[in-house]
Amino acid sequence: MVKSISILGATGSIGTQALDVADNLGLNVHALTANTNIKILEEQVRKYKPALAVVFDESKFSEFKENIADTNTKVSCGMDGLIEAAVIDSADLVLNSVVGMVGLLPTIHAANAKKDIALANKETLVAGGSLVMKAVKDNGVNLYPVDSEHSAIFQCLQGCPDDKALKRLILTASGGPFFGKKLDELRNVTVEQALNHPNWDMGAKITIDSATMMNKGLEIIEASWLFDMPADKIDVVVHRESVIHSMIEYTDNSVIAQLGVPDMRIPIQYAITYPKRYKSPVEQLSLTDYGKLTFFEPDYDTFKCLRACKQAIDRGGLCAAAANGANEVANSLFRQKKISFLDIGDLVMEAMLNQDNVEAETVDDVLKADKTAREFVLNNI
Repeated sequence: MVKSISILGATGSIGTQALDVADNLGLNVHALTANTNIKILEEQVRKYKPALAVVFDESKFSEFKENIADTNTKVSCGMDGLIEAAVIDSADLVLNSVVGMVGLLPTIHAANAKKDIALANKETLVAGGSLVMKAVKDNGVNLYPVDSEHSAIFQCLQGCPDDKALKRLILTASGGPFFGKKLDELRNVTVEQALNHPNWDMGAKITIDSATMMNKGLEIIEASWLFDMPADKIDVVVHRESVIHSMIEYTDNSVIAQLGVPDMRIPIQYAITYPKRYKSPVEQLSLTDYGKLTFFEPDYDTFKCLRACKQAIDRGGLCAAAANGANEVANSLFRQKKISFLDIGDLVMEAMLNQDNVEAETVDDVLKADKTAREFVLNNI
């Protein structure tokens, strides 16, 4: 088991739960980063005494540096700071839980620095999957999935004898707050309604992604890269209870599932302790408390983001990066109440189709596709 970690995105939902796991396991925390929440970051610095603390929002840097001037923690900011935290010598493992494309460069730098990576930043693989997986392979490092669905598949695969035995991956989806709704019922939904997730406690961006089912679309793309599976062998099933976190099916039609209460500390801890398991602070699952588990087909017509991501895989190249970039802007615009809920899916689909399906040769190619998609959304709202 690792002894020390660096956490990128320490003040968010995954980051704070990762620190809970670190407390439970007795790990040393050597670097912490935040976007804008310098109050919580200061509290974390005073508790964990990391060697490095990073504020991504450079406008908050001076204030934060002054606030912790009485500590021995070095302070940095911006993308350079994130990369510094990703390659810090004293950490055995880097947990990347930042939200959005900002996670791509730190992930690649961590791999190039020979760091094992626990990845909760799905946009990294969605936008730059070919580059990330090449860096991981070239440097001989391990990439452990933290998303509950991908962790579930990773755990189920521990019993897989060889690649030929695997038939398909089955990602489960909660369905979000608008499960069963049709287009006409979603035209006037509010931000507050979209943020009311039935099962998971997540940040605002990811919660909206769950409501549009963009989150599941991104996970299909991520799973394709993580497990080297084509899109036609990755299925989605809506499972409202979020007890089965995902499944795999073998060639003999046997299905293996990973179950647990909806608590992200299980996949976080497994990524840190793999291949061993330790006692966790998570509640024990009681299936009798649930009584029944339900399953439904996803609605690709109503939830256009999910369909756009499937098409992005089929089109290939930089189309997934475009879908992701468009979604980040559209998601933000909806939270600012500048566009409607259904506009998100329309804009993601249009921006993805606007992108030529050329392959990414460099990080700059990914960043260019991302920028083009963001500009497309802003020009077409």
